[in-house]
Amino acid sequence: MRDAAASRERILAAAARLFSEQGLKRVTVRDICRAAKVNVAAINYHFGDKLGLYQEVLQGAIDAMRETTEAARRAGAGLPAEEQLRRYLTLFVGRLLAGGPQIHKLIHREVHDPTPALDRLVDEGVRPRIDYLSGLVAEITGLPRRDERVLRSVFSIQAQSVSVFPNPVAARLGFVATPASAESLAAHIADFSLAGLRGLKRSGARKGRPGAVSR
Repeated sequence: MRDAAASRERILAAAARLFSEQGLKRVTVRDICRAAKVNVAAINYHFGDKLGLYQEVLQGAIDAMRETTEAARRAGAGLPAEEQLRRYLTLFVGRLLAGGPQIHKLIHREVHDPTPALDRLVDEGVRPRIDYLSGLVAEITGLPRRDERVLRSVFSIQAQSVSVFPNPVAARLGFVATPASAESLAAHIADFSLAGLRGLKRSGARKGRPGAVSR
């Protein structure tokens, strides 16, 4: 049993690395087995097939996303919405820069080259986070939660957050993000985003104006 458990963990580790680097379609069962140093029958034994293995790997990324969202909820519980947003950004950016590229790359590949697991990623990982942030943005701006400007604002905040992930283009332009700079980067994103959200609030958005969606 111990050998079987160790074999399963080696397969998961090898698959996570290969899927994040190349995606589901380009990685073969033999590639994974070779990297994990297991027999080719081991994947069928533990996971049914390659897709079953991929879904297991992606579930780990989904669980990490969900845990980050819940940790942000706990960190901001009972605080004003602006402070909750700051807490979320500090936690998210910190984990993004400290956790390594694998989870981020895996999710990025799933988004841009979807598999049958996409709905699970959206429903279990992405939607709870977007719902949480939408509630904060609606409270800060005074807009109805379903106003399209709320979702646009949430996507703007998220886009800023994931943009700090290290990449060759940013490095060539002189932008270097490290775990040590995570707190200051999160503070900048929060300041920038809150300034925009306060601007929306000052614009006096009212129900029925262009862009608003009735409840």
